[in-house]
Amino acid sequence: MTIEVLNVSKNYDGKPYLKKVSLDISSGSVISVIGPKKSGKTALMRIILGLEEPDSGRITLLGDYKYDRVNAGVVFQDDRLCPGFTAAENVAMVNEKLSVRVARQELNKLLPEGVCDLPVEKLTPGQRRTVCIVRALCVPSDVRLMDEPFAGMAPDEKEKALAYIRSVIANTPLVVTCLPGEELPFGRTCPLT
Repeated sequence: MTIEVLNVSKNYDGKPYLKKVSLDISSGSVISVIGPKKSGKTALMRIILGLEEPDSGRITLLGDYKYDRVNAGVVFQDDRLCPGFTAAENVAMVNEKLSVRVARQELNKLLPEGVCDLPVEKLTPGQRRTVCIVRALCVPSDVRLMDEPFAGMAPDEKEKALAYIRSVIANTPLVVTCLPGEELPFGRTCPLT
């Protein structure tokens, strides 16, 4: 499966955010989309997901693809966790074949003992981001899209999260947006200006 981003441009309130961005997202690819704040990284993710339309250009799904939209495991900039539910329950709810027990096992690879059984509103910002990353990786997906997933994480939390991501993505493409200097230590980069 391949997603082609072809000359995508997007304006907000008359101001250009994305300017003719092209990107090939194919099986096994790992891409860091880097740019300063307000450079259009989030807009690009939303366009790839079909949540917004580009002003010009297009997104094309190539290969034997059964959906009309991208089937993705996503980490948004805001956590989008369900309050009142534990970390493990938040992970399990995105995949009907995933039990809370298995979600807990995955979270325990990254979080201190017992944290995955706390309501998500009691977690630190870095722990909440960890839950978001694990949740996105537990969704059966054709691509993983992560919008500044490491925001609020301590260096050791980010290091663990990176190792976990590498261990589970296999051949599924991964696209991560980040600020300059925060790109993934593996894969290729796509700078936005």
